[in-house]
Amino acid sequence: MRPGPVLGLLPFLVFIGIFLLVPTVTVVIGAFQGDDGGFSLDRVRALTEETPMRALRESLLLSLSSAAVGSVLGALLAYLVVTAPPTSVMRRAVTAVCGVLAQFGGVTLAFAWMATLGFGGLLTNLLADVLGRDDAGSAWLYELPGLVLVYTYFQIPLMVIVFLPALEGLRPQWREAAVNLGASTRQYWFQVALPLLRPAFLGSALLLFANAFAAYATAAALVSQGAPITPLLIRSALTSEIVLGQANFGYALALEMVVVVAIVMALYAWLLKRTSRWLS
Repeated sequence: MRPGPVLGLLPFLVFIGIFLLVPTVTVVIGAFQGDDGGFSLDRVRALTEETPMRALRESLLLSLSSAAVGSVLGALLAYLVVTAPPTSVMRRAVTAVCGVLAQFGGVTLAFAWMATLGFGGLLTNLLADVLGRDDAGSAWLYELPGLVLVYTYFQIPLMVIVFLPALEGLRPQWREAAVNLGASTRQYWFQVALPLLRPAFLGSALLLFANAFAAYATAAALVSQGAPITPLLIRSALTSEIVLGQANFGYALALEMVVVVAIVMALYAWLLKRTSRWLS
C-alpha cells in the first residue's frame, strides 16, 4: 500500500482514537474497577437498583416515543417533498430547513420552548388571557411529556433527511410495471413500495431512537433538578461524589448507554445493508 492514502487518513484515525476509542475504553475499564483499583462487578450490579432502572425505562420510553412520532411524521413529510419536482422552490426550501432544524438542539432549543410554553411563556400567557387559565403555566414541559415534544422537534427533520433517499430510490418503472399488470395505486403501495421501504423506514427509526437516547443538552437545560433519564443520572454521578453508595457510578451508567446504542446501531447497519440492495 502506498503511504499517501494512509497519511491522508491519519488525522481522521487520530480524531477517532482520541474522541471515540479512548473514552470508550476508559468507560469499560472504569465500570469494572472497584474503589481499590481492582476488578469488581459492584458498579455493574448497581445498575439493577431502582433508581438506574427507572432512569433507563424513562430513557427508553422517551426515545421510543419521540422516534415513533418523528419517524411517522417525518416519513409523511418526506413523501410530500419527493412528490414535488426536484427543481421546485418548495422542495429545496423544505430540505434546507430540515437540514438546519435537525441540528437545532441543546440549550437553544430548550430555551425556545421554555419561552413559548414554559412558566410565563408567550403561548402560556396567551392561553391564560383567552381561556382564563393560570398564567404561571404547568410543569408538564419539564417532565417526560415535555421532553417527548421537544425531542420530536428535531426528530422529524432528521427523519426527512435520512428517509428521503429511500423514497427517491423508488423507480417510476416499478409503478408502471405494476399498473400494466393491473395493480391499483393501493396495491402498488402495499405490495411493492412499502415492502421495499420497510427496511429503510425501520433503519431510520432506529437512528432516531439512538439520537434521542444519547441526547443530553436539551434535557439538561429543561430538567434542572432530578434525573428522570439516564444521561441526567450520569450528570448527577459526575457532580456528586457518591451515587447509590458508590464512587464514579457514572462509568457503569455510560457503559449501559454504550451497549444500548451499539445494539441499535448494529440493527441499523443491518437494515441499511438490506436497503442498499435495491437503492443502488
